[in-house]
Amino acid sequence: MTEQSEAYAAALAVMDAHMAALNAQDNQALTATLHFPHHRLASGRLQTWTSPESYLDDFYARAGEGWSHSAWDKRDLIAASADKAHLDVAFTRYRADGSALGQFRSLWIIARIDGRWAAAFRSSFAA
Repeated sequence: MTEQSEAYAAALAVMDAHMAALNAQDNQALTATLHFPHHRLASGRLQTWTSPESYLDDFYARAGEGWSHSAWDKRDLIAASADKAHLDVAFTRYRADGSALGQFRSLWIIARIDGRWAAAFRSSFAA
């Protein structure tokens, strides 16, 4: 396996774990998929969460009224090295009845820091 394919596999594993934890509302598992501080550029603002608690409070506030679960629509590799992968992703947020709240594109940067793969930065078109 090449460094690029290993990084992509690690990044996909992080993203799978992130979505599973998000949908299960398993806060401990969700924050384990993120590096802190965690950074997100969206709506013209760079936001930094310094702790898991601050991240979780914010996510549930911005997920949208009626949010039930989310799903990845695509996760395409842009570039990767031994310690980092950049992914072009799209996801949909859903209500409990299966209707979509919204579909969004994002750039996710998954990095291996101190031996652990997790999301370090996102740039999102989601609110």
